[in-house]
Amino acid sequence: MNSAKSATATIAPEYKLGWKLGSQAYTFKLYTFAQAIKKIDSCNLRYVEAYPGQLIGGGIEGTMGPDMDGIKRKAVLEMLKANHVKVVAFGVTKAGSEADWIKLFDFCKAMGIQTITSEPNEKDIPLLSRLADQYEINVAIHNHPDPSHYWNPDVILNAIKGQSKRIGACADIGHWVRSGLDPVECLKKLQGHVLHSHMKDLHVKGKGGHDVHWGEGVCNIAGVIEELKRQEFKGVISAEYEYNWQSNSKDVALSVVNFRELVAKGK
Repeated sequence: MNSAKSATATIAPEYKLGWKLGSQAYTFKLYTFAQAIKKIDSCNLRYVEAYPGQLIGGGIEGTMGPDMDGIKRKAVLEMLKANHVKVVAFGVTKAGSEADWIKLFDFCKAMGIQTITSEPNEKDIPLLSRLADQYEINVAIHNHPDPSHYWNPDVILNAIKGQSKRIGACADIGHWVRSGLDPVECLKKLQGHVLHSHMKDLHVKGKGGHDVHWGEGVCNIAGVIEELKRQEFKGVISAEYEYNWQSNSKDVALSVVNFRELVAKGK
């Protein structure tokens, strides 16, 4: 490992595990994408999962998504580079037709996005399997809480059976706990299929739980980390802090510190 990589691994111990710790821009939904990436940078994170419909800002008109023209795409990539943040995922999103799915994959390819997080109609999954292989872009199926379609890992496993290995799960830890599920057991069920994660910790179990600093709530973040290690997970973990919306940068920053301490002192 060269000195630059060694320094990165010391500062961000998840790096040596092949994890990319970043933030879902939705955490900063009250702000433009330009403002969100500055906040992400301030949290000592280098990666972002963009979401559709967020105002771009930073002197660039329009919203994030496949309708951005080439000039806007280039401008956003330059803005990201200037702020030392890389866009690696996009979602949670879906499309209503084959043409719109292709448009979404074309957009993600142009932006260097590695993973689309989605809750697609199950009838579209064979198409997504083909497109995922063609474009070399993962599709990670996200779980909103019960009664959303994919709230239980068993539904995801059944939906992706026989499809490309690029079709898997976006493990939303907090939403599993809101659904009354054990996140470590859910991860075990999905072993080999976890492509992405939305990291959350909640103050209580069930639908009334709101986000708290990671490791300080009921989601067993230490256990989640150890299970991801055991599975030799390689991928992006997005901070998605859906509380204290007006000023949650410090909450994310503290969560990141807690997370990295747990990673470093784990097995």
